[in-house]
Amino acid sequence: MPLSPLEHDRRYGELDQVIRAYAGQPADDTPDKPSHALTAYMRQTWHTRPWALAVAERQLREYADNPPGRLRLRLGEFYAVPDVGLPEGEIQQWLYCLADHIKRSVEQGEVPLPAVPATHWEWHARFPEVGQFLGGWFSQDMPDEFDDHDAAVDDYRTTTDPHLVARLVGELHELLALDLDESDYALAVAELGMEVDPPAPYAPSGWLALVAGRLSAPRAAYGPGAPTDVP
Repeated sequence: MPLSPLEHDRRYGELDQVIRAYAGQPADDTPDKPSHALTAYMRQTWHTRPWALAVAERQLREYADNPPGRLRLRLGEFYAVPDVGLPEGEIQQWLYCLADHIKRSVEQGEVPLPAVPATHWEWHARFPEVGQFLGGWFSQDMPDEFDDHDAAVDDYRTTTDPHLVARLVGELHELLALDLDESDYALAVAELGMEVDPPAPYAPSGWLALVAGRLSAPRAAYGPGAPTDVP
């Protein structure tokens, strides 16, 4: 029978996080050098959930030690590694390679320095609420659902728990603190799910700063008819 969510997470939860970090990225790890995807996973995890690295190393090694047969895969009793662009016969050694890199990083204290996210996975792992906000309220359907950008922001604020709104504001300030070029901010918001342009005359960073300021303002001062020049 298929694994329950609890059993899945207990046995493969962190392994799944590692594999998800390879979405859109090549699995080109070598014994001497981790890939950009694995480096991004280790960087984000070191700075947010360092204890999870040991879990990832163990789950990767256990899976490589005991790869599932076709019957158990068909029954849903094992985690099926998604296609990462490697031949099936190379997956086992690749998993060992990932485990070895993570083990070396932990044992030698090799912590990747903070940096601008380098992969789609890392953007969303570092800015989860920004991804929820942009992907949920500013998809290509936004013009059909809301009168304008302000209406979409207002809907987010009125339908979202205040704790999550506060988390979004903090993530927006962290995103702006990266001090990227405007073209890089355009790429960042696209990675995080925004499928429409910011409203004129704002560039991406200016609009993000405007949103952060408005969501930080007292609720009574926000909404339809509120001033549009809130910093």
